[in-house]
Amino acid sequence: MKICVIPARGGSKRIPRKNIKDFNGKPAIAYPIQAALDSELFDTVLVSTDDEEIMQIAKQYGAQVPFVRPEHLANDTAATAPVLIHAIEWFEAQGETVTEMTCIYPANPFISSALLQEAYQNWNQEKFAYCFGVCEFESAPQRALFQESTGGVNAFQPEYTLTRTQDLVPAFYDAGMFYFCDAQVYKTGESMHGPKAQPYYLPRHIVHDIDTPADWDFAQKMYALVHQMPLHPESSIKKD
Repeated sequence: MKICVIPARGGSKRIPRKNIKDFNGKPAIAYPIQAALDSELFDTVLVSTDDEEIMQIAKQYGAQVPFVRPEHLANDTAATAPVLIHAIEWFEAQGETVTEMTCIYPANPFISSALLQEAYQNWNQEKFAYCFGVCEFESAPQRALFQESTGGVNAFQPEYTLTRTQDLVPAFYDAGMFYFCDAQVYKTGESMHGPKAQPYYLPRHIVHDIDTPADWDFAQKMYALVHQMPLHPESSIKKD
């Protein structure tokens, strides 16, 4: 069985109700739900949540909500891994064998079915335990600077101060968009950020970490630009 889990608790603090907040005309969570369903890669697309309103909206857009997320997995300190393992084990308790588990985060409007299909095909060809989206740093992190207590500037890695950026190893970061996983490997706790994972490179314009009102506002404008659409009048963060 191949499951797609969208973890969406109800207690977002920095952007209240972020997972179901209107983003250019639809609740934010609608985008990953529709992309996952349209990809036709999964036997079940489900939302793991503790929140009744999120449940109803998830169902409205076609996701399954087969259980209520336990309270101890829905507080501010709960990590994602136990939430995903809970979903795998819930299906196994129903007699289903989960072979693949995919996690897609809910405030993820730039994801698409085509992107998921291409990344999944690459993953299947290479046979890694994991595959997740990454984005290359705009500037070489080996040349990063910090400010000392004296107010002056210093280098984190001074050995690279005189190295040309084109001679440095390209570096990338976890884009937080999707994670394809061998479900049984994931249950063992094997790190996703290791040699058993395959990176899937994403273009910078679709990678957005939406954590603050400013992030939200910028992402809406970029989405409207990418999709050549007007900004939805009811979706501006300034209306909150």
